[in-house]
Amino acid sequence: MLWTYVAVAAIAVVVLLILFRAVWRVAEPNEALIISGLGAHSSTEQVNETLGFKIVVGRGTAVLPGFQTVRRLPLDIRATPLTVTCVSSQGIPLHIKGVTAYKVGDDYGSIANAARRFLEQSDEQVMSTIHELFAGHLRAIVGSTTVEEMLHDRETLTTNIRGSLAGDMEKLGLVVDSLQIQEIDDESGYIRNLGRPQAAAVEAAARIAQAERDREATEREQVAAAAKAAAIRESEIAKAGYQAEVDQATSKSFQAGPLAAALAKQEVVVAETETAKLNASLAEKQLESSVLKPADAEAYRQRTLAQAARDAQIAGAEANAREVQLRGEAQAKATELTGKAEASAVQAKAMAEAAGIKARAEALATNTDAVVAQQLAEAYPEIVRAASSSFDKVGNMVVLNGAQGIEDTLVKTITMGGSGFALAKQLIESLATKKPEDEKPLLEPVPDNPA
Repeated sequence: MLWTYVAVAAIAVVVLLILFRAVWRVAEPNEALIISGLGAHSSTEQVNETLGFKIVVGRGTAVLPGFQTVRRLPLDIRATPLTVTCVSSQGIPLHIKGVTAYKVGDDYGSIANAARRFLEQSDEQVMSTIHELFAGHLRAIVGSTTVEEMLHDRETLTTNIRGSLAGDMEKLGLVVDSLQIQEIDDESGYIRNLGRPQAAAVEAAARIAQAERDREATEREQVAAAAKAAAIRESEIAKAGYQAEVDQATSKSFQAGPLAAALAKQEVVVAETETAKLNASLAEKQLESSVLKPADAEAYRQRTLAQAARDAQIAGAEANAREVQLRGEAQAKATELTGKAEASAVQAKAMAEAAGIKARAEALATNTDAVVAQQLAEAYPEIVRAASSSFDKVGNMVVLNGAQGIEDTLVKTITMGGSGFALAKQLIESLATKKPEDEKPLLEPVPDNPA
């Protein structure tokens, strides 16, 4: 159902477009639409009279097919040639050729007049009508004008013709854009004879002018010849002067030969002198650059090396002296410290020994056996070693009684140790009874700074 509605609507639109194109007409810029028929009439704003048709220019309008008719009236410009045979006011037959350009006027009144007269006519009919109209007015204007006036003032002739045509052209709804008279001729030769006096005068003036030109040319030729002769004379004089100068120069050249040679030799001597000076200067520069400057450089190098060696020796000697001084000071200081250390050690040792003796004395006074035992224990290895040394020279020792004999030998040795212990005890006790001031020091004191 929907598609049916769409199809009907499309058909309706197409029908409306077709109807619109069938009833709608548009006037082109160079034409006017003349519509006649039912309801077609012009407004009073367009023309002063009521017309039985409608004029449309530059726009579109609706036309009812079958009830109204539309025709197109061209408004563009058209041209038509003019060939008219007429007689001047002097009775001289003339043949006049020209061309005119015309068009329908732009106002509604001109369009209405042209539509009434030329709407159904062809271009040939319109051009024929215009030609007859122009020919009539042209004959009238030429019949009141002389040939001389037409020849000398064609602008006035065309103006008079256009003024005479204005009323009739307006009735036809036409406007003359241009009118040109191209040619005026006659069969009797009047116009040609009119030109003869002027032609004779022109010819005479031309001959006179030619004669004047010939005379001027002759005068100029004579002047040119005189000038040529003067120029030749001046040239010969100049040549003679030039030859004299050449001869003089030649003579001078013969005489100037020896002088030129002498001058050239003098210049050579001067040049050689300058060359010698330059060579001497160059040798001096070379000597300076190859001998003096290297010698100065070598001397400067030797002085620099000697000064550097001397400064190095001075610095080395100063360093050695300082080293000896520092070494002596260090040795003296070390000797001093060593002596003090040794003295302190000896003093400490003596004081320790004295303290030990005192302690032993006090211990001996209180416990003699313990002290003796300690001393023997400390010296027992030496005692045994001393006792066993008696057997060093014994090569073979025979022990009787086997194990019993070895045991007896050991017992005797130990018994000797016991007797030694008793002897030591007596010695220590005897020492303990002595006074300290009666004792002789075991070690002599060591001086602080031994020689």
